[in-house]
Amino acid sequence: MSTPKDDGATRRDFLKLAGTSAPAAVAAAALSGTEAAAEETGDQTRMQDNAHTRAYFDSARF
Repeated sequence: MSTPKDDGATRRDFLKLAGTSAPAAVAAAALSGTEAAAEETGDQTRMQDNAHTRAYFDSARF
């Protein structure tokens, strides 16, 4: 008894397509020419100066 063959894509076809389309997507993203802009925030992202951070910095010295 043989199994009927689907005309749709198989897993092997999917892997072939994925292997060739991934580098093409990376190349297209690299050549797109758009630049990412970093949002500048105030002092909220800085580490607070307290006893814990000073103790860490003292222990991390070489």
